[in-house]
Amino acid sequence: MNLSERKLKERKVRQELILSGALDVFKSKGIEGSTMDEIALASGFGKATLYYYFKSKEEVFSAILSNGWKTLWDNLEPVINEDNNSPRDTFINILLCISDNVRLRPGLYEFLFNAPKKINFDSESWRSYQERIYSVISALLEDGIKKGEFPKTKPQVLFKALGGLFMGLVLMGKDKPVSKKDIEQLLNDLIPNAVSS
Repeated sequence: MNLSERKLKERKVRQELILSGALDVFKSKGIEGSTMDEIALASGFGKATLYYYFKSKEEVFSAILSNGWKTLWDNLEPVINEDNNSPRDTFINILLCISDNVRLRPGLYEFLFNAPKKINFDSESWRSYQERIYSVISALLEDGIKKGEFPKTKPQVLFKALGGLFMGLVLMGKDKPVSKKDIEQLLNDLIPNAVSS
């Protein structure tokens, strides 16, 4: 590894430590209560180092969102690209994958789903990953409705039910991994007329 590669690696590690520290601060203080001083302290760096990488707490939080949504997309892409599944099965596999991700890093996913409601971000590069995921889910719901795998309703109505479904997965997955059977049960509770596979 040459010097510039090592420096790039060190910079990446420092950025990850800062983002991890920022998540800890967010969890204990909330977004509004978080400061650059606390983020520097939690990440183990001086304030000057923090400002070398990020000019504001909004920029720190924006980086968390970008990394988080991109990582989630990267994890979901192979599930989405499985050819032989029905829309409902792909949908369930996506929820299983999201649930596994949430279980591994609950603080990150709590941030990903709550922060955009509380801060106006200058940079919203993360939105393209979020929109891709939402578009895929919407298309699966539309296809599933056409094939009779979900009840005949507007896909937007089903999509709104996902908020409750997702929170159910988050709460359910804290103690143990969520199974396909758990998701089927949640789906049937939230969407009573859903056809079981």
